[in-house]
Amino acid sequence: MALVTEEMVETFQRDGVVLVKGLWKDWVDVIRAGIERNMAEPGPYAAENLKPGEGGRFFDDYCNWTRIPEFRDVIENSPVAGVAAALMRSPTVQMFHDHVLVKEPGTSKPTPWHQDGPYYFVKGAQTVSFWSPVDPVTDATLRCVAGSHRWPKEVLPKRWLAETDFYPDPEAYMPVPDPDAEGMEIREWAMEPGDAVAFDYQTLHGARGNTAATRRRAFSLRLVGEDAHYIERPGRTSP
Repeated sequence: MALVTEEMVETFQRDGVVLVKGLWKDWVDVIRAGIERNMAEPGPYAAENLKPGEGGRFFDDYCNWTRIPEFRDVIENSPVAGVAAALMRSPTVQMFHDHVLVKEPGTSKPTPWHQDGPYYFVKGAQTVSFWSPVDPVTDATLRCVAGSHRWPKEVLPKRWLAETDFYPDPEAYMPVPDPDAEGMEIREWAMEPGDAVAFDYQTLHGARGNTAATRRRAFSLRLVGEDAHYIERPGRTSP
């Protein structure tokens, strides 16, 4: 069975998000090993996202694929580039960066609602991020607001730990909404290791805390298509 169908492509284009079952089902052990290496040897962008007194651990890190061989292996040899090209309807695919997000058991802090795009120095109509757990997830899965990639104004990016504005010009962005309270159409799935949610950089997304007794380790790859280009932001961007 094909990893991606034309119906999935149409869903991705319309909603900005689609589930890709089994994208990395044959790569789960490799990704797990890479995540453990990343946590043991964090890079310069590594962050701990909990305040003193908050339970659990919420670790994330970016841009390590050039030094972590497991991540490079997934990028260069898994089916992800072909799936990305199909979903974006792009003849070319470029790597942007990798991202690891780990919520240990008992981590109640959610991943805040945000769009990835406003944090970055790249923009385009052809972008895709793949978020894949290497542990079974239900409540702690990724949640995406369908159609938010089409919003005319970007959502104000915030710093996750300090909860301050990422840029000095908040008027250029819309305030962070509350999708649950505002009745927005939220897409979320129970996922098995190796499944992946594919979403546009402009798709609003977040995740609940991990109140389960098991870890929630997730690996993300971000790629861009042929129309991606550099842009200037009001301040220093995320890597």
